[in-house]
Amino acid sequence: MTTAPSPVPHLQTLTHYKAWADACLYAALAPLPVAILAAPTSIFAGNILRTLNHVRLIDVVWQAHLLGVAHGFATRNPESAPPLAELHGMQCELDAWFSAYAAALTPDRAGEVVDFTFIGGGDGALSREDIMLHVVNHTTYHRGHITAMLRLAGITPPVTDLPVFLRDTSPLRE
Repeated sequence: MTTAPSPVPHLQTLTHYKAWADACLYAALAPLPVAILAAPTSIFAGNILRTLNHVRLIDVVWQAHLLGVAHGFATRNPESAPPLAELHGMQCELDAWFSAYAAALTPDRAGEVVDFTFIGGGDGALSREDIMLHVVNHTTYHRGHITAMLRLAGITPPVTDLPVFLRDTSPLRE
């Protein structure tokens, strides 16, 4: 009987990828005026800053679920967002936390099921591994929204694809 490979090395690679892609995106956004970052759009959260804030907020929610503590949020998309520099600092801390969490995660712990309540209501249960996969995937999904908003503003977005990360960095591998 063959056993499934450990998800832990892949989670480590993906959390490093998330941190790298977030850093690329924030570096590209840093020189832009607030008028572009807060420009109203019909794409998802309403503007770039609110989309970044949504990603940060959801990262905090999943972090809280993994820790078994309350997150205190009642909405997934607040009407306002902190300034870009503040969001960037908070996102860097979260990305470091998720990378450290993945590095410390054992295969047994990765398979543990975490029970939680969705912000919009309803009970949920996911393995720690699936939560980590969702955190990375969720950020990638909304980075696509931000890419669309930048293109609509006539700005070329950074390339944050996983193959580019794998080509340009030396992610932790076993």
